[in-house]
Amino acid sequence: MAQPLRFRYSPQTWSEQRVRQDILQPLRSNIGARSVEPRFDIGADWTTHRFEMQNGDLALFAHDDSDAYWMGNTETPSSLWRTDKFGWDEVPYHVARWTQRELLSTLHEEEPWLADYPYISWFFLPVFMSKDGRESTRAFFRQHSAGFPDAGRRETTRFFEEFLKTGVLDEYRHVMAGKLGTSDHVDRVRMSATMGEFIAAKILTDAGYDLVPEIEVTTGHSLDFRAEDEETNVLVEVTRPQPPKNRNAAGPVAAVRDTAETKTNGQLAKHGGGAVLFVDCSSFRDDNWAAVRDERPDVRHRPAVVYRARPDGSVEGYRKGSVPLELASGGAIDFVD
Repeated sequence: MAQPLRFRYSPQTWSEQRVRQDILQPLRSNIGARSVEPRFDIGADWTTHRFEMQNGDLALFAHDDSDAYWMGNTETPSSLWRTDKFGWDEVPYHVARWTQRELLSTLHEEEPWLADYPYISWFFLPVFMSKDGRESTRAFFRQHSAGFPDAGRRETTRFFEEFLKTGVLDEYRHVMAGKLGTSDHVDRVRMSATMGEFIAAKILTDAGYDLVPEIEVTTGHSLDFRAEDEETNVLVEVTRPQPPKNRNAAGPVAAVRDTAETKTNGQLAKHGGGAVLFVDCSSFRDDNWAAVRDERPDVRHRPAVVYRARPDGSVEGYRKGSVPLELASGGAIDFVD
């Protein structure tokens, strides 16, 4: 499976003739590439190329007198096979900015509705334009409302747009966007679980905590977040039960218990305690969540928070054990316990 988009770096001199011979010609022979005029100017002393393929793939190439950068959701020419890869914030500003503008223009041409959500477009650009995942990741937002039931794509996309605009996850864009995956098919369960991490991040941010994702612990595992303020340093692990209609559990209460037990007996058991378990029921419809809310089942781990978010920003939930986070502050969660 291809990974989220990154740059390939070539510390060599590239003439126009070499670009045609070592990049355009092999791509033209293999997948019908053609060289087209880039849509934007790069500025500075860079020369740019845009290659479009008959199958819809796209590649971009920028070079100056001594350095060159390639990015594409297509096959990589053999002349660039053994080059190092770099992230968006590790390449020259002009190169990153030009590449981003070219890709965003193409994304909005292919998915015009996403133009109304510039931050979603930018944040998930490495997967929205990836080789294998570009169709599935866009479809997850467009057709499956990013994992929210009984909601339209615009209200759910707006929910994540408003959160990502805060910039709290900008530093971790490659890691967090990459979690959505680059599979060539929509895996609603896995993708919804990923968006559960974004919901958890929003709850913690709304409660006033600073976040660091993917915290490595001594067991060799990683927990989803560290939440910090002047007095708090707490690890948080997120799990997301599948709606009962998608699993064999007897009902929504059993779904919550079983999913939490799997996490508790696995990753959290190896960690040895100390983390707060977030059980995100945002995939549950109203009646299923009502059953969980009314019974407030134990989840075999303490401390734990069980909740459901809605795309209007409201979050309802309950606690088990002494949760070392002030989540009611700022209206992050409306607790029913």
